[in-house]
Amino acid sequence: MKVQKQTLLILLLLFITGTSSFSQVVKDTIVADSIATDSIPKIILQPVLHDNFYRKPSPPKLRYTIARTVKLPEIIKIEPHYSHWHGKNILGFDISEIAFVNWSAGGTSSISGLLKGDFNRTYERKYMKWVNELSIRYGMNKQDGVEVRKTDDAFRFNSTFGYRKNPESNWFHSGKLNFNTQLTNGYKYPNKDNPISRLFAPAYLFLGTGAEYSKKNKDFVFYASPFTYKATLVWDQDLANNGSFGVEKAIYDEDGNIVKRGRRAKNEVGVLITNHYKSEISKNVIFVSNVSLYSDYINKFGNVDVDCDLALNLVVNQYVKANIGARILYDDDIKNKTEIDGVEVTEGPKTQLKQVLGVGITYAF
Repeated sequence: MKVQKQTLLILLLLFITGTSSFSQVVKDTIVADSIATDSIPKIILQPVLHDNFYRKPSPPKLRYTIARTVKLPEIIKIEPHYSHWHGKNILGFDISEIAFVNWSAGGTSSISGLLKGDFNRTYERKYMKWVNELSIRYGMNKQDGVEVRKTDDAFRFNSTFGYRKNPESNWFHSGKLNFNTQLTNGYKYPNKDNPISRLFAPAYLFLGTGAEYSKKNKDFVFYASPFTYKATLVWDQDLANNGSFGVEKAIYDEDGNIVKRGRRAKNEVGVLITNHYKSEISKNVIFVSNVSLYSDYINKFGNVDVDCDLALNLVVNQYVKANIGARILYDDDIKNKTEIDGVEVTEGPKTQLKQVLGVGITYAF
């Protein structure tokens, strides 16, 4: 019994004095346990709400600052100069010569020369086309014992203005001006006392409006005018008094005095058709044809004035060319004149023909 009491008393004393030490031991034990526990890696599972969890973080927002606006100078595009005018010039000189020295078969030495020039100026735009052409021919011939004689003399100017509604069409509403004359006096050799033609005697003027079909390469041009004015000019009064080239001649009295001078112009209105054709029929062989047909409405409608110019150009090289040409004319108003027993006789209209063969030098620029 005493022993039990003593044991209880000892336990009570230990309890009172050892409470703080016990609590410290317990605390140290808990701290040790927590350290041991924290050293073990923990796996934390969190629920995935959306797929942004796997994306890269969004970039930081840009910071805006106040900046000064600078106006750049306007850039002007300079286009290369383009002219709607196109031109071509061709100068040529043909020469033919034949000489005899102690030639037993006989013959006459001669030399001939022909100077020619062709000039073209064309204005072409989307809907308009204006073509201007000038052609000049002048030829001379010299034979032994014979004075210099004229072989060719022509001055021609053509101007055609066309308008089309469709830029892809080859048809034009056109107006055409054509003027033909010569430069020096013409004679019926060997008579050089009385010229049969002079400058502006004759001269032919055509002015009309119509329709034109023209290919882009200009190798084929067709023009038809139902209303064309034609003027035949004879500005030499002597030739006009004789009624040359179809003008009204002078009226004389019984003594041979002029009562009414001959008219120096004749006016007509009719239909005009022209055609230009160019084709390379063989290598370096070019065929060119120009045809003009005219008929007057008032004076003998149906009688057609024909002007046909044919040429075959043979190209040797860039500068040397040969040509064979022929021109056919028929005008009902031009009466042929001839001499019979020394007397000049006027015949009816006849077909006129001129043939040319030449080799020469040409220069285009």
